[in-house]
Amino acid sequence: MNEQIWTKVDDYIGERLAPRDEEFEAAQQAAADAGLPSISVSPLQGKFLSLLATMTGARRVLEIGTLGGYSTLWLAWALPIGGSITTLEADPKHAAVARATFQRAGLQDVIEVRLGKALDTLPKLAKEKPAPFDLFFIDADKANIPDYFSWALKLGRKGSVIVVDNVIREGKILDATSADANVQGVRRFYDMLAKETRVSATALQTVGLKGYDGFALAVIV
Repeated sequence: MNEQIWTKVDDYIGERLAPRDEEFEAAQQAAADAGLPSISVSPLQGKFLSLLATMTGARRVLEIGTLGGYSTLWLAWALPIGGSITTLEADPKHAAVARATFQRAGLQDVIEVRLGKALDTLPKLAKEKPAPFDLFFIDADKANIPDYFSWALKLGRKGSVIVVDNVIREGKILDATSADANVQGVRRFYDMLAKETRVSATALQTVGLKGYDGFALAVIV
């Protein structure tokens, strides 16, 4: 088995379960045209996020790491009337591309983009004393995943679901001596999960057109 096979399988399933959609393709094209890195979730992963939002009945979503807004669109697709997403993005260029995408999709009143480093933005958000978020999607720099997870615990409620992307790192998380800050951030996150009594959690390895990686899933209990 190799990545070429994984990609073909993703394409086969995606054609049936996550077919091409003008809105989503426009988002991907806008990100590519702007030179954004090609690191957004795949269509099937986006559908997975959308289904999670549907299954949990999420009305309020907090996303950490917007990029071009592709995953945000999938989450927005699942929201009920009156639902909303707050998405945090550190890069002004990424935020501008995402805002244009949301405007084009008619979702500018549903999705709020907050510009700034998440570790600066999250305390400000907390001071506003928002209603608890029902679903969190953490897909930003991996070195700070433990801090983002801690904020999710503060801003969530019993039953809130926390999804963290890219937590396998092609298996590099096995290397305790790694000099990669992203790997070490993920390892610290797993250590937190192992000790955190406020959540029940698991992680799933994935393969596909995004290569070899995975998600962590946690629910606040």
